[in-house]
Amino acid sequence: MKAIKAIRFCTDGFAVLHLSMAKKKLVILTGAGISAESGLKTFRDSDGLWEGYEVTEVATPRGWRKNPQLVLDFYNARRKNVADAQPNAAHYGLAELEKDFDVIIITQNIDDLHERAGSTNILHLHGEIFKMRSEWDETLISEIRGDIKLGDIAADGAQLRPHIVWFEEPVPKIEEAIPLVFAADIFVVVGTSLVVYPAAGLLNYVALDTPKYIVDKKIPYTSPMQNLTLIEKPATEGVKELATLLINQL
Repeated sequence: MKAIKAIRFCTDGFAVLHLSMAKKKLVILTGAGISAESGLKTFRDSDGLWEGYEVTEVATPRGWRKNPQLVLDFYNARRKNVADAQPNAAHYGLAELEKDFDVIIITQNIDDLHERAGSTNILHLHGEIFKMRSEWDETLISEIRGDIKLGDIAADGAQLRPHIVWFEEPVPKIEEAIPLVFAADIFVVVGTSLVVYPAAGLLNYVALDTPKYIVDKKIPYTSPMQNLTLIEKPATEGVKELATLLINQL
């Protein structure tokens, strides 16, 4: 914990120092590996195929222009998959850390499993499966729990599409993520290959002297860096070990 000095004034007018304890800022980047243990598949586990589809067919602007019906069908099915999935021990473990740390989760995942596990401060880099938006105006966003159909129109008259950042599209939320990472007291990576940019580049914004942890069933290559702890375990096991390490160091 960090001790922060604050000034308060007594009834006699004398100022005294008051020590209060502030929680350390714990920033966590999560990827598909944490949700894989809840049964949500990632294309990187199947040689570039995502649920039997080439990623370029269903997760790029080119695929949308070529066959919007296929893309809508694909994400309508993914929405059902996410609705049926349940948070796992890793999601709950990260949520529990809020008792001892100021936790910010930056996730590459489009599911809502962090929210359902109880985490309260989440930044979705790549969009959210339970939201849709205009294909013309990315700020016209609304909630959805059912299906999006061809002919479903946004307020600006454009076709509605999933609120997902596809490959070959910019990632607007990265600009919000960078200062959060830079200000971290502790930085953690859970369940990501660290090969999808710009998310993977966030590691470069962590201060040299900041403690860093990587949790993954297969630790991705990273250039040598200071204060790095590797936990080569699936997310459900690794987050449990991570929590023990972090709390023991308070």
